Amino acid sequence: MKKSISIIGSGPSALFLAAFLDLEKYDVTIFEKNKTAGRKFLVAGKGGFNLTHSESLENFTEKYTPTNFLKESITNFTNQNFRDWLLKIGIPTYIGSSKRVYPKEGIKPIKVLNTILKHLENKGVHLKFSHCFSTWNNENNIIINDKQIKSDFTVFALGGASWKVTGSDGNWFDVFQSIGIKTVPFEASNCAFKIIWESDFLKKNEGKPLKNIEIYCDSKKQKGEVVITKFGLEGNGIYGLSPQIRDQLNANNKAIIYIDFKPIFDLEKVNFKIKNALSKNTTQILKKELKLNSAVIDLLKNNLSKEDYLNSDILSKKIKKFPLEIVATNSLDKAISSVGGICLTAINKHGELNVLKNQFCIGEMLNWDAPTDGYLIQGCVSHGVSLANYLNKLSS
Repeated sequence: MKKSISIIGSGPSALFLAAFLDLEKYDVTIFEKNKTAGRKFLVAGKGGFNLTHSESLENFTEKYTPTNFLKESITNFTNQNFRDWLLKIGIPTYIGSSKRVYPKEGIKPIKVLNTILKHLENKGVHLKFSHCFSTWNNENNIIINDKQIKSDFTVFALGGASWKVTGSDGNWFDVFQSIGIKTVPFEASNCAFKIIWESDFLKKNEGKPLKNIEIYCDSKKQKGEVVITKFGLEGNGIYGLSPQIRDQLNANNKAIIYIDFKPIFDLEKVNFKIKNALSKNTTQILKKELKLNSAVIDLLKNNLSKEDYLNSDILSKKIKKFPLEIVATNSLDKAISSVGGICLTAINKHGELNVLKNQFCIGEMLNWDAPTDGYLIQGCVSHGVSLANYLNKLSS
């Protein structure tokens, strides 16, 4: 006789758990509180549906905090495995110039989601919408829409607390905490970071990008691009430093980052180009010889005295290591993702809750972090597949 599995939530971790469960052994039902599945999955697809990243597995797994939490899951279901599976169900992918992986041009996020849902339907997975988890009864059975649901296994994939409009609101947090499950307060990740700009600088440079840069925070560095906003800075060039910036903010109420505006040149090369330029106008040298844009030049001018700006040694050092003070993160609801939720010490290595036998947590509701560029989705997908493989072996 088949055993039953109830999956609460319909994000990537839930969908891939269901996709890889053996339905000859299990009767699987997904309960989703919204009227449709995968709403946050679709929001992630606005502006280009970055599914995963194509870099080497060794580098890939280093992007996660803590590093070891998802390492085994991703090693067993890699970025290439993800692409192969999508192709198998009719979603070909390609690697973009940034090494990010996208659905083949012309395939919209809704088609990716619908293809996955159709695959689940054909497998025999039951999907029930407008079904909201609220708590447990005295026998530790889950309550959904005020009714008891008895399952051999329950898997929570309730998501974090960013983008509340998608249903990922973190409202489950207090319920889990109330029964003794160890939790960590939610914090924003992959978000804009607040910098107090000088008003004249902001008037001239709001909305301008800083491209092909490298940002340092503590011992971590991140290449990419950021945009100057009224609030501060945002973009993939800073998102990957979210854990380090948050740690400094929590400890000191401020964080210091350093920007290398010309990472393709070392300090000596930058200094050489400035000193040996034909032009004697420093601003023209920075534009023509180093290809720095007006926003970078304005940052340098605002940060340096006139004498230091005209001193090639001092100027070169600032180009290679420009300090900026961050004073806050953006609000949780405006963040791309969140950290916090269920503490990793509250589960065993398979995601089973220490205080509830045969009940598991997967995905973003757990306290781990990853940058954008496909790492978040891949982490959730691999985590779902990993639990499916474990449950399949339990029933063999």
